[in-house]
Amino acid sequence: MSLKFVENVKPDVTTDIVYMMCPMHLLKLEEMIKELEIEQILEIMTDYDGALEDIPGWCEKTGNEFLGIEETEEFYKFYIKKKV
Repeated sequence: MSLKFVENVKPDVTTDIVYMMCPMHLLKLEEMIKELEIEQILEIMTDYDGALEDIPGWCEKTGNEFLGIEETEEFYKFYIKKKV
């Protein structure tokens, strides 16, 4: 899966897990997505490079939509739309 870079996505919920170690990016994603309504957007901020593969893969596996990623100098912002 190739990464899609996006700008100006308006998330419904944001969670900051910058500086947290693996596997927190997936554990927090799973926890937060359960709290959203269908079609709401979650933004996850992390500096973990492994998330570049892990988060889009998790979306594909779970049926949620990976909208894209925004990269800053300090961290990545991943955008996931709840579909299931």
